[in-house]
Amino acid sequence: GNFKDEIIPMEGYDEDGFLKVFDYDETIRPDTTLESLAALKPAFNPKGGTVTAGTSSQITDGASCMIVMSAQRAKDLGIQPLAVVRAMALAGVDPAIMGYGPVPSTQKVLKRAGLTMDDISHVELNEAFAAQALPVLKDLKLLDKMEEKVNLHGGAIALGHPFGCSGARISGTLLNVMKQNNGTIGIATMCIGLGQGISTVFERV
Repeated sequence: GNFKDEIIPMEGYDEDGFLKVFDYDETIRPDTTLESLAALKPAFNPKGGTVTAGTSSQITDGASCMIVMSAQRAKDLGIQPLAVVRAMALAGVDPAIMGYGPVPSTQKVLKRAGLTMDDISHVELNEAFAAQALPVLKDLKLLDKMEEKVNLHGGAIALGHPFGCSGARISGTLLNVMKQNNGTIGIATMCIGLGQGISTVFERV
């Protein structure tokens, strides 16, 4: 499917000890319904809370790799790159404002790259919680453009937040989505704890 270019099939043992090939993401739950999500209890505030297991990303195990090199090195090796990194930026806010770091880091990286959000064809934004992602999308002026450019294959709420993998997963998915939809310039961004945010601008080549 849409993820075949992002997943390397690996052999491993299932919960019953049998050797099998893992070539799909086990995090995705095809039996999820709106009714089952509505029945979940709030995780933090039992009285009126909105954050549930259904509106937060699953914490999962992951492994990932990316090959990053200079343009000259790629030329010397005869490798055709998928994209170039136009700019990167880190920023931070008060840690009490959970998950808001991608806003200043994205604003910073756009300025560094000499771009505006209108120049960006696709965005991959990590979602720790739905309630965290919404203000980020609002302040980046992406709420009315979600269907066309944000997390087209689902974000971390759908796909999980795999330790050891999130940065490469988000970047890899962005490059895959841009390839599938003929996008040119994209942003991968995520909150990374203690008020921090990181954003990277990729351009397909």
